[in-house]
Amino acid sequence: MTSDPMKTRHTPAGPDAPQPAYREVTDARGRVYRVGETDRDILGHPRALMVYLPWVSMMAISVSEYAYGSAEDTLSAAHGWTQSNTFWILSVWVFFQAGVAFPAGWLRERGLLTARRAMHLGAVMCLLGFLALSHLREVLPAVLGFGVVGGAGSGLIYATCINMVGKWFPERRGAKTGFVNGGFAYGSLPFIFIFNYAFDTGNYHRVLDLIGVYVLLVVAVCACFFRDPPKNWWPAGLDPLSRSGGSAVSLAKNPPAVRQYTPGEAVRTGMLPLMWVMIVLTAGVSIFGISFQVDFAKEVGFGPLVAASSMGVMAVVNGVGRAVVGWLSDLWGRRTTLVFVIVVLGLAQFGVIWAGDLRNQWLFLLFAFLSGFGGGAFYPLFAALTPDYFGENYNATNYGLVYSGKLVSGLFGGGLGSLVVGAWGYDGAYALAGGVSMAAAALALLLRQPGRSGAGPAPAARPVN
Repeated sequence: MTSDPMKTRHTPAGPDAPQPAYREVTDARGRVYRVGETDRDILGHPRALMVYLPWVSMMAISVSEYAYGSAEDTLSAAHGWTQSNTFWILSVWVFFQAGVAFPAGWLRERGLLTARRAMHLGAVMCLLGFLALSHLREVLPAVLGFGVVGGAGSGLIYATCINMVGKWFPERRGAKTGFVNGGFAYGSLPFIFIFNYAFDTGNYHRVLDLIGVYVLLVVAVCACFFRDPPKNWWPAGLDPLSRSGGSAVSLAKNPPAVRQYTPGEAVRTGMLPLMWVMIVLTAGVSIFGISFQVDFAKEVGFGPLVAASSMGVMAVVNGVGRAVVGWLSDLWGRRTTLVFVIVVLGLAQFGVIWAGDLRNQWLFLLFAFLSGFGGGAFYPLFAALTPDYFGENYNATNYGLVYSGKLVSGLFGGGLGSLVVGAWGYDGAYALAGGVSMAAAALALLLRQPGRSGAGPAPAARPVN
């Protein structure tokens, strides 16, 4: 171990207040840790706020994706859109929601876009997206307004929230990331029932406009308190070299990255491209379920209550499952937990077919439960795996690259999924989704942490400035 001399930094307490000292220690592999400062020294309050505020923001934007399927019938009737039109609008939304993560991360890591500004910009764009969905009757303007502008706005908020919690909790990022990520699903629950029971062609303008204002206000207020920790920061009281303390089990199962990988270095390990392919496959299956479950339930003869409840169950379990597997991954290890989750997702697709063929409502809800669990739980695992493998300093960009796989999955999960349903029926489409999940589970077995277990050599350590 090596260490730099003690250094001081300015804190929010003011120039006349005592300044906390920190030092930078380097482990045997060249990884640098900045130790000595507490979360209160940097923020002026506990870092727990950097969990709860991103969580609330994620709940606010969840309506755009997880409740959209419940609003499609009314939107089609109000604007004269076909089912294919509404599915492609969601697909474009998913494309830009995922696609903005990488450029936003690039701007943030170069100091050109702060976390706070990214959140405020995203909030305004989400409002514009809902106004477009409400007032633009032509498909192309609606695609540009909700799909492009609203999707990019949601993506700015999503990526900022996920990266924020990962930076503040490097020793327990599985549970914390899972908790925050869960809000992106179950936050939509009230809106799923609103869209199924209190949303019609007589009030859709008012409902969508109010939802846009709600997202704007919630996200903008939360954003006022967002702040990143210093680069290489490590929580005070936890030895970064011995991994001692209350998080020792998590660190043993999920050791920190051997160094801070730049995006180019991360790609060259081979692990980041593998994670990208897995996101393409698993997110495609998840988006397919979100897009078609309500319609499938109605086609097999289930009433609107069961259709809405199945989507509500999926949203709640999707969100709660993210928190549970995040915590579980701290105990089992990320890769083991990821394989388990993806297998459950695949089996659930075949179960939905079986329940639909039997016309069994309770069985259908059970597999909606499992599909919701598997269809959301892999997101926080990838969000935690990325800094576990490549470090925190470039995580905004590295995770942006991994998450960009959802660009492709948004196309075949929603828009192309509608073509498969039209050609093969729901049974054929769900069977294909199940097979895709099993292929992704097999790929997960190939994951290895770079530089520690043969997944590509760790680059030589750079000197500490």
